[in-house]
Amino acid sequence: MSKQIAVRLSDELVAFVDELVESGTERSRAAVVTRALERERRRAIAARDAEILARTGSDPELRGLAKHAVGLPSDLA
Repeated sequence: MSKQIAVRLSDELVAFVDELVESGTERSRAAVVTRALERERRRAIAARDAEILARTGSDPELRGLAKHAVGLPSDLA
């Protein structure tokens, strides 16, 4: 399910979004906004997890996972 909302963006951001759509990088304005929000949500979760790890200390079981994750491709580039 999805819900339509209205957002106000600067002319500069709208031009950037339209550039992405016109170049074929994204299929629509909504796709650009959705991708950006999904990325921000992942960033916020990662920041929260990093705070928890900083408070609780290093977990030996997670070291291997962290080493593996570093080598995985990312869409954050």
